[in-house]
Amino acid sequence: MKDIEKLLSSIRSHPESNQEMIEKQLEARDITSQKVINAFREIDRKFFVPEKHQHMAYADQPVTIGHAQTISQPYIVAYMTEKLDITKESKVLEIGTGCGYQTAILAKLASFVYTIEVIPELIQKAEKNLEKVNIHNVKIYNRNGREGLPEHAKFDKIMVAAGSRDLPPQLIDQLADDGKMIIPVGNDHNSQDLLLITKQGGKIIKEAILPVRFVPLV
Repeated sequence: MKDIEKLLSSIRSHPESNQEMIEKQLEARDITSQKVINAFREIDRKFFVPEKHQHMAYADQPVTIGHAQTISQPYIVAYMTEKLDITKESKVLEIGTGCGYQTAILAKLASFVYTIEVIPELIQKAEKNLEKVNIHNVKIYNRNGREGLPEHAKFDKIMVAAGSRDLPPQLIDQLADDGKMIIPVGNDHNSQDLLLITKQGGKIIKEAILPVRFVPLV
């Protein structure tokens, strides 16, 4: 009985709108970039959460989207996006399209987003979701994310939305000079550090900025 009451209380405590989610989970924390906040206002998370989990559309946590994958916690999506400092001139590579939510946020800020997903069924879902929110400056590829997209390199920004045991050298090679990459790295998916990588004059600068937990990069 107590478990049921706890579950019902949790459901009731979730924000009931995209705007409430933004106010409580982003603005009330340390997300200060107005352009990132505006992107979240324009992209409603409910369009990317599966119908059976709509009661968690604005939850402060990841939500399963099937195939052992999740839509990330809103705060983490905003935090990673803000750290990349995307501009309207940025060419972005995303690894791990998932349901397309992070992709849509990136697309609102960037010139164009190239994104990779290894699960065909998720690509189909992401394409439908992106159409719902009128996002068209995106191209999804079905291939191994660690390999990146050498035919479209170099990229101004690279976002990896899955945990890697190391820094994939192909992605480092495809990062433009003065470019930034953000990637969860760790030997255990329960213990990862979110790394901000900056390439300057051919040199790689690494900064651990947040402990995180992401599904594995495959």
